[in-house]
Parts: sequence; C-alpha cells; structure tokens
Amino acid sequence: MQTHLKQQTLFSSLGIPRHTWVIGSIHADIDKLTQLHDNFLERFTQGDRLVYTGNYTGHGFYAKETLEEIITFRRLILSIPGVRPDDIIYLRGQQEEILSKLLELPFSQHPEKIYLWMLANGLSETLEGLGLDQNDGLMAAKEGVMGLCRWTGKVRNALRSIAGYDIFISQLKRAAYTHETTQAPMLFVNAGIDLKKSLHAQGDNFWWASRNFKDIHQTYDPFKRIIRGFDPSHEGVHINGVTATIDGGCGFGGTLACAGFDPKSELIDLFEV
Repeated sequence: MQTHLKQQTLFSSLGIPRHTWVIGSIHADIDKLTQLHDNFLERFTQGDRLVYTGNYTGHGFYAKETLEEIITFRRLILSIPGVRPDDIIYLRGQQEEILSKLLELPFSQHPEKIYLWMLANGLSETLEGLGLDQNDGLMAAKEGVMGLCRWTGKVRNALRSIAGYDIFISQLKRAAYTHETTQAPMLFVNAGIDLKKSLHAQGDNFWWASRNFKDIHQTYDPFKRIIRGFDPSHEGVHINGVTATIDGGCGFGGTLACAGFDPKSELIDLFEV
C-alpha cells in the first residue's frame, strides 16, 4: 500500500483525455510564455489535459515572473467550466532538480565544485532572476556548512516569496502518462528515459538520460509514444513514429513550443511562439 501511494506522488495518470497538450521547456522566457498562454487558452476545453514538461527556470533571467505566470495561468484554466485541478500536470525538469539539490548543498561532500557546475548549467541566471547574488553562494560554500545553511535559507525564502510556490513545487511529477486502455498510451517526460529500466526504476534518467532520444525506434510498453519537453542539443521540435520532442529551443534563442495529441497519440496541433 505504501509503495502504491509513493508511486502516486511520483507519477501522474492522465486517464483517457480528449486531447493532451504539451508545453516544452520555458527556461524563464516570460515574454514567450505569456504569448503562448494567450494563444493556447482558446484551444483548451473540458476533457483535455495540459502537461508542462519542466525547466520552468534556468538560462533565462525572469525566474520569478515565469513562475508567477504559470501559477496565475493555472487559475485561469481552472475557471473553464468542467476543468478539474488534476487536468493540469507539472513535471520536474533538470532545472527543478538543480534547485532542489541547491537547497541540499550544505550536506554535500564537495559543495563548491557542485555549485560551480550548477551555475554553469542554468542556475546563475535563475539566482539573478530571484534577486540573489551568485557570489554570495560561492563565499558561503567556502565557509562551510553553517555559511551554506544561512545562504540556502535566503534562496528558500526568495522562492517562497512567490505566491503559491510551495504548493506548485509540491505538485511536480517525475513523469505522466495516459491510461493503458487508451487507444495509444503516451508517456510524458522531461528529457529522456532508459528503455532497459521499468518506469519506477528510472530515477534521474527522466532528467539526464537524454542522449540518443531521437534514435529510439521501439515502443516502451505499454506506451506507444514517449514525449519529452527538453532537448539539450537544441535541434528543434522532432516527431517520429514512437517519440516526440516538443522543444523549440526556448531560452537558447529558439521558440517555445506547444503540441496537442489525440488518444491515438497522433499530432493534432503544433504552434510555436
């Protein structure tokens, strides 16, 4: 029973949606996000599902505004008659994983080395967007556990100053999927998956096993299509018979993409801003 409840907190079952909409990595590009939301609202109706695929912050300088927009838009979607709270799903991405590990930095064996890696992989811009100085974190890492505890406390307070953030971050899922009785069940992830492992044994593969995703040409039972929202190679939206990458390169000079799929896992709509 406890294992089943734990799995429920890690993954989200979308049931049998009318249409499933997928938004790619945002990377704190608030202008593209608001434009996409404006274009998307008229497309979403009762019976649909909306999956954000993670990487809400990182590499862009508007982390606070982006998170506020996502939380505000949720309320707007829920105002549509018949729409339920669990019709909107938020996945955990690489950037959310980095933020989570940042708060655990005081207990790391090599905090300075880890922190520098985080800065180079999107955290630097996120901290600036939260009104924090990355150099203060570096000094704290040199001071040791107590200094890091004080500094990560400031990071935590900056995040919690965003109305609704605590609830939002508690809702993040590792993956989402349509029910196996759907005509063609789909699996939604942030960046990748290890086909040799079961869904519940993936661990951090959802964020880091992104290599050769385009080369997947076999199904991952029971799913007929795997859909991700981040491509670290930034090669644009790509869809083949069994996978789909919904990432236009937002945050890296590209577009923010949104795609809609029917119960047969067929693409019904794609737009980029």
